[in-house]
Amino acid sequence: MAISKILYIGDCGSGYAGKHLKQALDYIVEEHKTGEGKWVSSLNCQVDSAYEQMRQTKVQFGKTDQRQGYHMIISFAEGEVDAETAFEVIGKFVKEYLGQEYEAIYSVHDNTDHVHGHIIFNSVSFRTGKKYRYEKGDWARKIQPITNRLCEEYGLSTIEISDDRARPSENYKEWNDFRDGKFVWADMIKRDIDACIMQAATYESFLSMLSEMGYEIKNAYRSEGKYLAIKPMGLTRFRRCKSLGEDYTEERIRERIETENLSTYRKLSKEQEPKIVRCRVKRYKRAKLSGVQKKYFARLYRLGLLKKRPYSQAWKYRDDIRKMQKLQEDYLLLVRHDVQTAAGVAVVAESMTDKKKDTSREKSRIFKERARMKPLFDMVSELAELQELENCYRNGEELFEKEHKRYEELSQRLSKEGYTVEQVEALKLHYKNEIAMVRDKEKAVSKEERIAKRILADLLSTDTGKEQSREKEENKKVEKSRQPIL
Repeated sequence: MAISKILYIGDCGSGYAGKHLKQALDYIVEEHKTGEGKWVSSLNCQVDSAYEQMRQTKVQFGKTDQRQGYHMIISFAEGEVDAETAFEVIGKFVKEYLGQEYEAIYSVHDNTDHVHGHIIFNSVSFRTGKKYRYEKGDWARKIQPITNRLCEEYGLSTIEISDDRARPSENYKEWNDFRDGKFVWADMIKRDIDACIMQAATYESFLSMLSEMGYEIKNAYRSEGKYLAIKPMGLTRFRRCKSLGEDYTEERIRERIETENLSTYRKLSKEQEPKIVRCRVKRYKRAKLSGVQKKYFARLYRLGLLKKRPYSQAWKYRDDIRKMQKLQEDYLLLVRHDVQTAAGVAVVAESMTDKKKDTSREKSRIFKERARMKPLFDMVSELAELQELENCYRNGEELFEKEHKRYEELSQRLSKEGYTVEQVEALKLHYKNEIAMVRDKEKAVSKEERIAKRILADLLSTDTGKEQSREKEENKKVEKSRQPIL
């Protein structure tokens, strides 16, 4: 059984956008994982210079930001396939799925019990410049069907896809949940249910233990509803226990309560194959209890006076924390500008508006200056693209004579303008830093303006409320004076 997965590789900002892509490429070709480099190959690029070629493609089409590439993983069942066969399957998959559009590196890792393959391909097509686009349902419509067909050719098992056009298989759904972070809740809930099952003597005590942990329980009995569902603190919706697996339906939980306990768990743990686990934990010695202390501690626990600690309650105070942060921002602004009256706040807000306009004008000036230098920047970019071909020509490759002439022409034009490549690169970096600084300044001024206007609105609403209450009091006094004295 081969299961395919696809993940995207994002950028790392303007400094080194392709950092994650470079790290991923380096990871999948590590020699100790790929049979000393035997199970590594490429499509439409060279293995040793894959990242540079992918980057040049992005520069050529002006798409160097956002998603840098895609990482596909094809996993095979343990013991079902050897590295050589897996390598052939993955090579055929890459050629069929990516064709002549994208640069890709693929490899097989045989250093684990489950042989699995990695495919990393550029997000930009080197032929058309279009970015790869993954649509919802592509896994079920395109990716896994190709994997299944290739597995059938080699006599390997496949996985079922319930509806090729609409709904992905359960394997994909589970992986998708893992990718989106839903596994965190499911794993936590399952561990808590297992712990309660091992300690509970009856189904009712099992429910009681879950409640003590902070869980809300719905449909605990068939008379109340069809499926048992629980909700931990912090989760917005109830989770049906049956969705966690076959061992978590109400019927199965009742069976496990009768058969499972701490002694069977310890026995099962001893029978499991031992594994070496490295764990670096700073351990603290517990204070030892005397016999009498242990006795009274156990009595308190049985009486229910000692409760298990519930999960963190920090999520409850999210709104309060936000309010506190806003109040802190308001206070700091008043201190910075030494404001003591509502009129002073209005002056600050007006001055921030003026500063914002000045910053916007400054930014426009820098952009105009940079635009005038764009022809130089373009020449330097083209020279960088031609540099490798120029090196080949100088080493005797006359095939690149046309590129050599273009390289010489650009160099002469740049020299006539009175610049070197290094000077233009420094100038480009200067404008980049100037724009970054003015944007930070604009952002800070906009924030100050927003805070000042918020404070002013609060003060005006407070004054309006006081004035309205004063008017009501005066109206009441007038009505009272008009009433006849009996």
